[in-house]
Amino acid sequence: MTFLFDHNLSPQLIDRLADLYPQSQHVFLLGMEQATDRQIWNYAKQNTLIIVTRDSDYSDLSVVLGFPPKVIWIRRGNCSTQTIETILRSATGVIDGFVCSSLLGVLTLC
Repeated sequence: MTFLFDHNLSPQLIDRLADLYPQSQHVFLLGMEQATDRQIWNYAKQNTLIIVTRDSDYSDLSVVLGFPPKVIWIRRGNCSTQTIETILRSATGVIDGFVCSSLLGVLTLC
């Protein structure tokens, strides 16, 4: 599985999580820092990526458009990149189940 980290998350997560989620991407490194949520959504869909975000808009898009792409919505207030990394590492089993599910489009992590 490959993640597409939204602009509200640090690009450092790509390297920090490379052992679990190799080949993940970040919108900034793709030159998409000014892209709309819909453009990012379409890019993720075309490239079979899972959007990782702190933005509720992608959850809303999933309700309207369905999935793919799948969305991991991190619902944590202002926190460090280390905290986000810890959240994603500790949820690896849950994330694996989510990815395999044909019924779920959004996974909320706190």
